[in-house]
Amino acid sequence: MEKSEKVKIPPKQKRNKDISKEELLNFSKEDLVERILQLEAHNAQLKNIISRNLSDNEESNIKNKKQFDFTKCHYRRILLKVLYFGWDYHGLAVQEDTAQTIEHHLFRAFTKTCLIQSRETSQYHRCGRTDKGVSAFGQVISITVRSKHPKSSQNLPESLSSEMPYCKILNRVLPKDIRAVAWMPIPEDTPEYSARFDCKKRKYKYYFPKSNLNIDKMREACSLLIGSHDFRHLCKMDVGNGVTEFRREILTADIIPIIEGDDPTSMYALVIEGNAFLWHQIRCIMGVLLLIGEGREETNIVRKLLDVETKLRKPQYNMAIDIPLNLFHCTYDLEKSTEWVYDKEELKTVIANLQQMWTSHNIKTTMIKDCIENLDAIFHTLNIDKEIDSSIENQKAETEIADKESNMLERESIMAYTEGLIQGVRSRKYVPLAKREVCLSLEERIDHHMKKRKLINK
Repeated sequence: MEKSEKVKIPPKQKRNKDISKEELLNFSKEDLVERILQLEAHNAQLKNIISRNLSDNEESNIKNKKQFDFTKCHYRRILLKVLYFGWDYHGLAVQEDTAQTIEHHLFRAFTKTCLIQSRETSQYHRCGRTDKGVSAFGQVISITVRSKHPKSSQNLPESLSSEMPYCKILNRVLPKDIRAVAWMPIPEDTPEYSARFDCKKRKYKYYFPKSNLNIDKMREACSLLIGSHDFRHLCKMDVGNGVTEFRREILTADIIPIIEGDDPTSMYALVIEGNAFLWHQIRCIMGVLLLIGEGREETNIVRKLLDVETKLRKPQYNMAIDIPLNLFHCTYDLEKSTEWVYDKEELKTVIANLQQMWTSHNIKTTMIKDCIENLDAIFHTLNIDKEIDSSIENQKAETEIADKESNMLERESIMAYTEGLIQGVRSRKYVPLAKREVCLSLEERIDHHMKKRKLINK
């Protein structure tokens, strides 16, 4: 490929000079128009330089694509299991204003490796649309990809074992924090099988440290979530997109230990499973559970929030942050008759990469924990010295004040592990949910959007 011709940017002396505010005030109307035209011309020139460099790369990609004849290929429908850490991404779904989404990287990998010709022709569906910052260990997509074998022999055991190594091919070009793990053939007699519409159960996990939380109270509150309920007060009502039905069924909900113990840094997780979930439903549930674990709310608050006939409006509260949330597993009826296809060597590579990632993050965690313990020992010494000085001076009032201040500092420094898990700013004085200001009711929201739609139509 020939090198692209370099376009020279005008030298410094020929560019438009910066103009001060005073000079700008003395400009006539004609001068200002001329100045705007000059700036627009310079801006257009810079855009052309950038677009030319980009077009050179695009042209080379197009030339390579033209060499591949998709009409001569065999195709098969598959389910693909994908894991990703969503901390540095703007969610799963493709967005116009950013390339930092999971789907952008997935389809870039699919097209770059010529497994599909385009997204539009791939019959793509996703199981769950995870939001910004949310991860997935069990995300599943359904898609039509190239195959080595004709349809008549695709489901034979020897065809499955000799099929293209889909995961290995994709992982070569995907970012390290997005991995294809396994694939499953979709039988020829169910060509419309969808990762989204045929998913029977979705399981999520939300990870958090024990800190000073009352785990038993949180477990008790979880039991109240199980069953079919209207969750309009435990989600973000998305009436603008036509969502007016908020009844969902929770199959299981519990708090389980990940690293069990009474230490504040012991890790636990909310594990919740259902057939489908509402927008921000789990993060809202977790926000309320954290308030219960901290002793700010009673477990009965969950029952009150689910009673939408008595409590017509949702109280204003902050939901939990996005980073600890994880789409852990998706269940399909297809798994009863068909098995996931794993590439043993590729799975070994994925595990090795994850172990290296774990080492990097765990070293950072250990360093921070060591620093906390060191500073906590110093802080404890300062408190002892303060108590000794107070007893020598025998000033009871000052000692009581010092003890109060000391206890406040201890709570902040030693038991603040979960304070950053609730989104937004915490008020100094806690107001119970039952006494807080309320949001618009569902009916008021619907009415508002109907009026807004009428105005837009007019």
